[in-house]
Amino acid sequence: MKLVIDTSVILGVLLNQGPKEWLVASTTGATLISPASLHWEIGNALSSLMKRKKITEKEADSVLDAYAKIPIQYVDTDLKASLALVSKHSIYAYDAYMLVCAKHYKIPLISLDKALVEVAKKEHIRVLEA
Repeated sequence: MKLVIDTSVILGVLLNQGPKEWLVASTTGATLISPASLHWEIGNALSSLMKRKKITEKEADSVLDAYAKIPIQYVDTDLKASLALVSKHSIYAYDAYMLVCAKHYKIPLISLDKALVEVAKKEHIRVLEA
């Protein structure tokens, strides 16, 4: 099975947040695909946690080391299609990249982001939910 994986799932597993066991079980053996923007989203999320003193730099480094071991196929996304979804749903570009990726490859999205899941459903994208 192929899945588009988003930042919330990666961080949910690596920071022990959310339904970790379900996330691991749902992604084990799957081919994980994501827009290349995932790297920057992970960095942004970790920097935000560090800025708010929720994690230390050492902890962020450990998360990045674990993230580097996850086999993810990074793909380009269509920026025009992404901006069309931004306009249609008033969402962030990063979220639109995930949706465009799932639509383009015709594969399900796995996410813990409730707002992203709702837009995915409106766009008739199959979603794996906990």
